[in-house]
Amino acid sequence: MQVKFFKQISDPVNGEAQISAVCFSPNGQKLAICIDRVVQLYDETGELRDRFATKPIDSKYGRQSYVVTAMDFSPESNQLVVAQSDNIVFVYKLGADWNDKKSIVAKFVQSAHVTTLIWLPDGQIIFGLADGKIRSGNVKKNKSHTLFTAEQYTVSLAANVSRKAILSGHGDGSICRYIIEDEGTGDKSGLVVRHSCPPCALVWSAYGILVGGCDRRVVVYSKDGKILQQFDYSREINEREFSTGICNPTGQECVFGSYDHIRLYSYQARKGMFDEAPSKEIKNMYTVTGMAWRSDGARFAVANLTGGTFLFNCSLKKSSTKGKYAINFVSLSQVLIENKSNGKRADLVSRSGFEIVDVKIMGRDRYAVGYTTHTLILVDLEDEKRRCEVHWQSAGDEKFSFDNENVCMIFANGELTLIEYTPSGRHGDNILCSVRTEFLSPNLISVRVEERNLQGNKKMGYLLDSRTIAIVDLMSTSGAAVIDQVNHDANINWLALNETSRYLLFRDKNLKLYLYNLLTRAKTCILSFCIYAQWYVY
Repeated sequence: MQVKFFKQISDPVNGEAQISAVCFSPNGQKLAICIDRVVQLYDETGELRDRFATKPIDSKYGRQSYVVTAMDFSPESNQLVVAQSDNIVFVYKLGADWNDKKSIVAKFVQSAHVTTLIWLPDGQIIFGLADGKIRSGNVKKNKSHTLFTAEQYTVSLAANVSRKAILSGHGDGSICRYIIEDEGTGDKSGLVVRHSCPPCALVWSAYGILVGGCDRRVVVYSKDGKILQQFDYSREINEREFSTGICNPTGQECVFGSYDHIRLYSYQARKGMFDEAPSKEIKNMYTVTGMAWRSDGARFAVANLTGGTFLFNCSLKKSSTKGKYAINFVSLSQVLIENKSNGKRADLVSRSGFEIVDVKIMGRDRYAVGYTTHTLILVDLEDEKRRCEVHWQSAGDEKFSFDNENVCMIFANGELTLIEYTPSGRHGDNILCSVRTEFLSPNLISVRVEERNLQGNKKMGYLLDSRTIAIVDLMSTSGAAVIDQVNHDANINWLALNETSRYLLFRDKNLKLYLYNLLTRAKTCILSFCIYAQWYVY
């Protein structure tokens, strides 16, 4: 991975002005940093847009009675949670515009100092306390409860790549795992390993647990706590303790911060291990106090002890297609696609962790197709929630059709394959069916997928031969069960199911238009001469 300095958004001072927390919003449009108990909000270009002061647990104690220890954005990017050393967690509503008034919508009073926190996609706010408790807060109910107690000072928290499990690091070196939602990986809650020092820099990547601390080592552990790799800098004179660490959204690239140094580690699938890239030495940066990685993987922020915040761009390689789109391979399994005309970005991610080898823009420049070694990734550039990844062995001769809003049709090796876009990008098997046909024209294939909110209505009509139409149920357990077959005495050149899949219109070479009722199986000629027909949507 290549890392290049992009911009400095806050200037350091002559003295200590520690930036205690830094975080990106999930939509990548906001960056928040906290310096001297004041939260500063930046846009995606690094320009300061707004700021607001935090509050103590009680006004009688004054502004000097606490420090901000951690921050994070809500999954919707419209709220910010702030952890403080005066035993409280505040949740601020930021509003739709930059200058909207900030208001406190929830607060969680605790029994000890709040040292660290993260906000999970399911809405839970997980925070660690100085007494070793790991607690969960619910904003809607304005209540919190204890998940578990480690009985030692909590120094760090980290979530896995799917953000459905967490790790907590404690003052005695213990690293504990807690499963929020079981993913079938076999991982269990409990003590994972006891590190040689407090794990101040804790990262849970897709390929191991990376830990750094005051012993000037970065150790890679397996999920069972076994040492897989070790990077030892204890004999380097200019190296000091590791204070913080982060990984990119795919969990393949990791960055650790120490005194005047940023160290980068990339997972190499062919070797099955992490490789260290050339470190970034930044003179007079002093101790790194906070880092955050943007959700698209293309940029991360580094904050230091003297109030400076630096933005770095990262990339494996870049290319351009059609003179309109900039393609940035930010990691092996993540690609950022940017429209040069309007600046809109979309990311292409292999949730299976496979390397993306090629990216194409298709379907009137609306869809992005990513090829990996074992899968195919489809993303709607106008609606990023419509995406999917399916197992696919590409021969390079596929033909794609994006004429249908709900499915992508792929023609390869005499087979027609239907792939359904998954709302919210849920990972799973999105292949509806694969059938053999020689008639690949979109005019000879009609697919209806749950239109008019008819749940479970997924049907397709296509030609078995030039005079025979097959109607298949795509919800069948066998993948494509033929539920009806229409035989005709002339070659068919157009067909279409209606939205409810109860009627079929088709036209033959003599330009006669027929209506077929799938319930009564009655075929009726409704026009003896027809040059155009289409179902009317109302």
